[in-house]
Amino acid sequence: MKKYRRLQSSSRTGKGIRGKLSMIQYNSPVILSFALISLIALILNYITMGLTNRYLFSVYRGPLTNPLTYVRLFTHVLGHADISHYMGNMMYFLLLGPIIEEKYGSRNTLLMILVNAAVTGILNCLLMPNSSLLGASGVVFCFIILSSMTSIEQGKIPLTLILVCLLYLTTEIYNAIFVKDNISQFGHIIGGICGCIFGFTVDRIGKRR
Repeated sequence: MKKYRRLQSSSRTGKGIRGKLSMIQYNSPVILSFALISLIALILNYITMGLTNRYLFSVYRGPLTNPLTYVRLFTHVLGHADISHYMGNMMYFLLLGPIIEEKYGSRNTLLMILVNAAVTGILNCLLMPNSSLLGASGVVFCFIILSSMTSIEQGKIPLTLILVCLLYLTTEIYNAIFVKDNISQFGHIIGGICGCIFGFTVDRIGKRR
């Protein structure tokens, strides 16, 4: 009898755990999938001692005959140098991303990420041929700008957008000139510009529809 009760208790516990797990919602498929793939890329980078970041998850000027040159234009946003780099980006990404995906939809959110990655990667290759770029910070700054544009009305510019842009650009320009580090202010600025463009264009397209 005691054994039966223990087995019954274990079964109920298992059902309880499954029930609780079923309550967890995969609420932002694009954002959560991006974070998961970035984590896998980081683990692969540690396992391969930097080879995957070098050949897949960073963007730099390479021969146009190499197919990976074009792949890296998009995949560099998935790569991160180390766990602190990943955590710093993902905290903001997971905080702001679901807001963006809920407002603009999964398809548009994915399109924004891809376009932002491609534009940043192409400009980095053209303007900074001797440097490589990796990480999701450009996408994060794109989301920062987009999040301040969530209540745009036709013909009006939100004061929050102006303040965010002023503070953001001032900080990035100052860091680019006076702070010597391995952070790409160039990628941040391009991400912010993409955020402004997306905010106005996607909103207008949505309203026309």
